[in-house]
Amino acid sequence: MAARIKDVAQHAGVSTATVSHVINKTRYVSQEVEKKVKQAMEELKYTPNPVARSLRNKRSSIIGLIVPIKNNDNSNNFFMSIANGIESVLKSSGYHLLLSNSQEDHGEEIRCIKMFNTQNIDGLIIAPTDGDPLDNKEGVFGDYPIVFVDRKPKSKTKFGDCIVSDSSEGTYLGIKALLDKGFKKIGFISGELGLTSVDERMEGYKQALSDHGIQYDDSLICMGEGTTANGYEYTRKLTDELAVDALFVANNIMGKGTINYIRDAGLLIPEQLGLIVYDDYEWTEVMDPPLSVIKQQTFELGRRAAEIMMSRIQDPEKPFEEYRLPAELIIRGSF
Repeated sequence: MAARIKDVAQHAGVSTATVSHVINKTRYVSQEVEKKVKQAMEELKYTPNPVARSLRNKRSSIIGLIVPIKNNDNSNNFFMSIANGIESVLKSSGYHLLLSNSQEDHGEEIRCIKMFNTQNIDGLIIAPTDGDPLDNKEGVFGDYPIVFVDRKPKSKTKFGDCIVSDSSEGTYLGIKALLDKGFKKIGFISGELGLTSVDERMEGYKQALSDHGIQYDDSLICMGEGTTANGYEYTRKLTDELAVDALFVANNIMGKGTINYIRDAGLLIPEQLGLIVYDDYEWTEVMDPPLSVIKQQTFELGRRAAEIMMSRIQDPEKPFEEYRLPAELIIRGSF
C-alpha cells in the first residue's frame, strides 16, 4: 500500500499538519524538522498528490509546457533541451512540469491549452506555432501567467512575458564573418517566413549585406517548408544555377539536405563553397570539415523561462517584459 501523509508524520515523529506545512510551504518549519520530514518521505517513498494539494490551496504546483515538434523533425532535440532547462528550475522550486506537443498545428495548440486549463496549472510556458494569432481570448487561456519561449506570439497586445534567442544578431554575425572572409555571393536557405525567429534571421541577413555595401538579391534566397528534401534542392539551385560562393542555412533540418547535396555533387568545403548552418548539433561537429554554426543557448532559454515564470507567479502585476539571449558564432572548418 502506498504511504499516506499520516504514515510520514508517524515516521518523522511530527503531526500531519507539520508534514502538510513542509509540503505546501504554508507555514515556517525549522530546518531540522523539515529535514526529518523530507527524510521520512524519501524512506517511505511518499509522493504528494498535486491534485489533492490544489483542492486545498487552489494551487497545483504544475507548470504546463507546449512545444511545436512535427513528426520526423529533429527539433525535438532543441525543445527537449529547453524543457530540461525549465525543469532544472522547477524542481528546486517545488513545481512539476507537464509537457504537451502542438505539432506546429494551431488547432492542436488550442486543444493543448484547453487541456491544460482542466489541470488547474499554475502557469504556462509555450513556444507558439506559426498559425493564427494567439490572442488572449476568453475561453482559450485560463487564469494563470504565460511565458513565451523561443518565439514571440502573433498578437497586437502583450499578455505574457517572452524569452527568445537573438536570431537577427546571430545571423548578422554569421553573414558578417563570411563577408569578412572574402565571400561575396552568399545564398540564404530558410524555412518559410511567419515565425518571429525565421523573420529575424532574414532581417539579420539583409542588414549584414547592407552594412557591407552589398545589394540584396532576392534570387539568392530560397525559402520553403523546412525539410531535408528542400535543403537539398535549394542547395542544388543556388550552387549549380546561381553559382553562389557561400551558403547560410538558417534551418538545421534543411542543413542536412545541404550536406547531402554537397556530398553528391563532390563540392569541396570551404575551397569551393563556404558554409554556416544554424544550431549546433553533434553531427555538425563530426563532419569533415566540421561545420561552422550559429549556436543558441537552448538549456539557458528554458532555465530563464522558468525563472521568469517563478518571478511572475510571485509578482503577477508587474509589466510584461521581453528578454533576449545572445546567439554565438562557432567558427570551425567550413569557411
